[in-house]
Amino acid sequence: MKILLFANTDWYLYNFRLPLAQALRQAGHTVILLSPPGTHALKLQQAGFEWRRFDLQRNRLNPLGELLSLWQLIQLYRQLRPNIAHHFTIKPVLYGSLAARFSGTRVINAITGLGHVFTGKNQLLRLTAVSLYRLALQKTIVIFQNEADRALFLRLRLTNFPQTRLIPGSGIDLARFSPLPLPAGDAPLVVLPGRLLKAKGVEEFVGAAQRLRGSHPRARFALVGETDFSNPDSISPAALDAWQKDGALEVWGWRENMRDVYAQASIVCLPSYREGLSRTLLEAAASARPIVTSDAPGCREIVRPGENGLLAPVGDSDALAAALDELLRQPENWQKFGLAGRRRVAENFSLEKILAQTLDVYEE
Repeated sequence: MKILLFANTDWYLYNFRLPLAQALRQAGHTVILLSPPGTHALKLQQAGFEWRRFDLQRNRLNPLGELLSLWQLIQLYRQLRPNIAHHFTIKPVLYGSLAARFSGTRVINAITGLGHVFTGKNQLLRLTAVSLYRLALQKTIVIFQNEADRALFLRLRLTNFPQTRLIPGSGIDLARFSPLPLPAGDAPLVVLPGRLLKAKGVEEFVGAAQRLRGSHPRARFALVGETDFSNPDSISPAALDAWQKDGALEVWGWRENMRDVYAQASIVCLPSYREGLSRTLLEAAASARPIVTSDAPGCREIVRPGENGLLAPVGDSDALAAALDELLRQPENWQKFGLAGRRRVAENFSLEKILAQTLDVYEE
């Protein structure tokens, strides 16, 4: 079969879906990768895949521009005529599903997270997205990463239960993210790895760090990630500068080698408002790091409180500070929590298990 994998960035395809593409190729399928151009297109080609360019503005709202993009995508699907198109992220799901109707292509849609369209305050944008989802998801298989997202889409009547599948994430390479020894010394580092967005709980993390300065003067807190200026939820550079000058935390920026980040960290914290299934937390848990995260969809599935980490209510900086304080006072439990998290990832979220579940969908 000819299979098309379509995402909103080449970075996403390379970092999250390359193993799927390789597994499909090994099974004898022809795989085409489709995305806007970026820094990882050449890497996809060097891995032996045909990569096609499609210019897609992630946050453009110009109606004429969007209609033009959809028309161009329809022509591309007619040209390629894939047997199956697997779409990731919101615009590929919406536009790819519509374009596939003109090429006789079977569609698998992956809901990898709801994004600021659902978590933000723009009601008009949300209503528009709901209408488009309802149209696009008809007669397609829809893969969700957590049960809460599936329940939301069913409640909004965006899809029907028989069309849905639940596959938790894209899978973690347990060899790449093997258990790491805890860093030596008495100055623990707590990191928040992720895009610097309000919905990632960055402001709550900063507030918690400021509250804990007195009780944990040697503890360090760091934001590891970059701003996303195309996202209206992005943290401003002025806020980052102010927080650094305040001395409560460090801003490391984007890091290519996340394994090195986990090696330096004693605790990984992601107080996100909502995730599909947090890749960051899965990598951290596989690396044997204790976790503090929010009691939110896509986060709570990874942590068993008191076993491999702690949960705090969404958007509650005081509660987050209390959870971090509790864990910082228990260094003797960090290794136990970390190894429990490693076992949880191996049992439920390994790359092999997730690939097998995904390939089963292709064979339906």
